[in-house]
Amino acid sequence: MTPYLLLTPGPLTTSAAVKNAMMRDVSTWDVDYNAIVEQFRKDLLEVAQVDATRYAAVLLQGSGSYAVEATIGTALPADGCLMIAVNGAYGRRMCEMCDILGIKYVAITFDETTPVDLATCEQALMAHPEVTHFAVVHCETTTGILNPIQTLIPAMHRRGLITIVDAMSSFAGIPIHTDALHIDYLISSANKCLQGVPGFAFVIARRRVIEATSGNARSLSLDLFDQLQTMDAHHGKWRFTSPTHVVLAAAEAMRELQDEGGVAARNQRYRDNQRRLAEGMRRLGFDLIIAAQDQSPIITSFEYPTANFDFAEFYDQLKARGFVIYPGKVAKIASFRIGNIGAVYPADIDRLLESIAQVMATLV
Repeated sequence: MTPYLLLTPGPLTTSAAVKNAMMRDVSTWDVDYNAIVEQFRKDLLEVAQVDATRYAAVLLQGSGSYAVEATIGTALPADGCLMIAVNGAYGRRMCEMCDILGIKYVAITFDETTPVDLATCEQALMAHPEVTHFAVVHCETTTGILNPIQTLIPAMHRRGLITIVDAMSSFAGIPIHTDALHIDYLISSANKCLQGVPGFAFVIARRRVIEATSGNARSLSLDLFDQLQTMDAHHGKWRFTSPTHVVLAAAEAMRELQDEGGVAARNQRYRDNQRRLAEGMRRLGFDLIIAAQDQSPIITSFEYPTANFDFAEFYDQLKARGFVIYPGKVAKIASFRIGNIGAVYPADIDRLLESIAQVMATLV
């Protein structure tokens, strides 16, 4: 039994059914197991709102960052150049990946509390005609800010750029019209809004784009093109040992998403959770870092209420009461973060707020 509720952006609190799905062993060569993989791939395309003849779902062992690095390392040819819109730690991580892989890139940096601005990106493109690809994080969990991919991506597409969206913390929790927005690569992970467990990530890729990337990969294990070729040719078989138990959990998590009413229903629950949390925290004297119009329903950043606020003690007391939260990542503001995705419901938020009120009374 889990001793606390995970109020983080993933890994997160999962249902009993998702946990129980992992309680059996299966073979990676078995046709029944690979049929589960194939159905899951099809279900991902439905969640991404794409035409199954135009897009493919590629699964990859490892955390979400593995899939981001695989996408960047496979999508960019030797003469390519990636523009990265950066307003948090995960945009900066893309830059680090490019540094290590030897990929040319242009970083357009924004304040961590400011969404990526299209006009600034377009101005930078005028100065950098060598750019061939564009990447942005949809929900930057550094703060919980939501970047406007609905305006950014179509504009980049019109300029002829290949587009990459890190939707790690938004896919399955926020509706994304992948095909309509002209997203070429959409990246996420099993242990985020899908509400599975850590162990693999996935990329929703436009077929005509990824099929032109043969030979680009800088890594054997992170070759997204070869991974897709193997999965297509062998009906769900992974190139190397797949995380079988985690896949079974993800398949159950997908069923739960469907039973809940799909992404729209889950998004509404997350939005209700976040609104309840934000209003309650304001009543307790905590200020939000991100403006309401830019705030995602995934995770919320709160400024320390006083200069001498003891976060370590606050964290420990909340953990003892059954809640685990996240420290802050904002460089210029002392803060902490609370997520409300996963198997978390309004009653859980109410219990959390009651516990925070109790803890704050001991810290005064």
